[in-house]
Amino acid sequence: MTDETQRPHTHILPPAPYAAALVGGWWLDRNWAGLAWDWHDVNKPLGWLLIGTGLVLFAWTLWTFHLHHTTVNPFRGASVLCTDGPFQFSRNPIYLGDWLIFAGVSLLLHTWWPLVFAPLIWAMLRYGVIRHEEAHLEGKFGDAYRSYKAKVRRWI
Repeated sequence: MTDETQRPHTHILPPAPYAAALVGGWWLDRNWAGLAWDWHDVNKPLGWLLIGTGLVLFAWTLWTFHLHHTTVNPFRGASVLCTDGPFQFSRNPIYLGDWLIFAGVSLLLHTWWPLVFAPLIWAMLRYGVIRHEEAHLEGKFGDAYRSYKAKVRRWI
């Protein structure tokens, strides 16, 4: 097992739980109806707004990583502690963007079913990914990360 300062011990590819919930929710909606949205006039514009906002947040985060010459890969170690750009508002802007995209796609699918899996997705990310990333950042950047963590919330 590698030292936590070298890389996080991430267990889950972060987009996988969202994708599984969307596919599972879509399947449940088609085969076991009952949680469909009936506000079709709102679904489309709000869904696309959420997806667009999530993609902008994702792109802004990638750009910030690029400017700092560090990795976006959750299985590799960070070379720099990013605290500017979207990291001024959230310690996990990509995962926040993923939540927005997830909700937007659920709206476009006109179903609540994927959102039923939200607590499971949260737990998988929190304990299978974020916990390990935070341990890595604290081990590598020490007091600088602890100070940042005290100022910026995990999500928003």
